[in-house]
Amino acid sequence: MTDEATLPLHEIFYCSMLTHSLPPQTVGQIVSRARTQNALHGITGLLVFDGMRFCQHLEGPADAVSALMQRIEKDPRHVDVRVVHRAPLEVRRYSGFGMGLAECEGPDLMAGVHALTGEAALRHFLALVPSFDING
Repeated sequence: MTDEATLPLHEIFYCSMLTHSLPPQTVGQIVSRARTQNALHGITGLLVFDGMRFCQHLEGPADAVSALMQRIEKDPRHVDVRVVHRAPLEVRRYSGFGMGLAECEGPDLMAGVHALTGEAALRHFLALVPSFDING
């Protein structure tokens, strides 16, 4: 059996929209369940929600992160799911908590991230992280 601590890390950053028929309170339910499941698979990360847009940065063992992304892409609570960045990762960025949640006021911040692609989108998102009030 392979020790999770020795597995190479991988990161995925994606953006999506909340399905229009769902209330924003749905996000709390998503995060509550995700924290438990992600901890079991060695996944950490941060989900930012602005009332309609999601931006989530996930990190962990490559197989676990890829499997989670496949489930997210099929989750009917998300629409317009777009993987923006995917790459190997040297060191975790979110080792202080399992799955953080930050809700930001107004759509402007996440709209800016949604408009970018690749590493530029990830860099923009990471630059915003210190401004978020993160619930871990």
